[in-house]
Amino acid sequence: MDGQVSARARGGDEHAFAQLVAPYRRELHLHCYRMLGSLTDAEDVLQETLLAAWRGLAGFEGRSSVRAWLYRIATNRCLNAIRAGNRRPVTDPVPPFPLPEPSRRAEITWLRPYPDSLLAGIADTSPGPAARYEATEAIGLAFVAALQRMPPRQAAALVLRDVLGFATDEVAGMLDTTGTAVKGALQRARTALAAQTRPRPDRDTERELGRRFAAAFVAADIDGLVELLTDDAWLSMPPAPHEYHGVAAVRTFLETAFENRGDHVMHLVPTSVNGQVAYASYLGDPDAETAGPAGLFVLAMAGDRVHAVTRFHLDPTDPRFDLPARLTTRGRKPTRAPRGRSFRSGSTEM
Repeated sequence: MDGQVSARARGGDEHAFAQLVAPYRRELHLHCYRMLGSLTDAEDVLQETLLAAWRGLAGFEGRSSVRAWLYRIATNRCLNAIRAGNRRPVTDPVPPFPLPEPSRRAEITWLRPYPDSLLAGIADTSPGPAARYEATEAIGLAFVAALQRMPPRQAAALVLRDVLGFATDEVAGMLDTTGTAVKGALQRARTALAAQTRPRPDRDTERELGRRFAAAFVAADIDGLVELLTDDAWLSMPPAPHEYHGVAAVRTFLETAFENRGDHVMHLVPTSVNGQVAYASYLGDPDAETAGPAGLFVLAMAGDRVHAVTRFHLDPTDPRFDLPARLTTRGRKPTRAPRGRSFRSGSTEM
């Protein structure tokens, strides 16, 4: 950064400060999201970070880069937020329909999707030679969820070292600890992460699996959906804690969901969040010309099958997701339902 800009910022020039931090805002926002698992919480902590940086700029001695200094502030603000417990839902959500008994109840109910539109300009940023994870891998829902299960400082060490590529001594300075402690935290975090994530197939395979999943889902083709799942597939629906593990449990959930669809027609609109194939769902009456939002499905693939399905509540008024508040259904091509089923079919956009 131009030294003159830095000098003006130190002198209290707010415009110069904005110039100073502008190159890092998007990646800092993503960093806060990885640490907190929530888009809204990430935005709040990012604002706290920038305010703290503005107030503390006079004390910045330049012994590290501006980027490293900002990451130190952001990381510690995230750790403070986690300790305060501000990211967790206060009340239990109301399910969209009576749910079958889950396989288990998840603790990480605050996880939210991250729009791919916010990733623009971040993936091309060189993370440094120490980084171990590709940009797409390090934004996936499974990766972010795994971070939420780790002790916070352990997660912070993993992100700073293995995702962002900061050197061990830099990470130690950011976390006010020793290099030995950072190495120990990294070893434990890497082991935990390897146990909770799966290798992804190539992008073309993911898209094809997504198309097949969407066609079967709008047609309420349970057998077709089950054929696409791995044996250990699971389905979750944050902020509801319900999780369904294994093909039998997922099938039970799908049967209940499709029965509760009744005469309504389902439509799916393709999108992408967390670098993954996703579909925004809309539900409407058979003769209506529009349909309302019914959730956001994010698919995780393993090999040539779907390993995980995450259904989020969808707020279509959120401009970050670039989705319609109501979907115009007039003229959309319907998908035929399987013979013998009473479920209403709908349409997909491919």
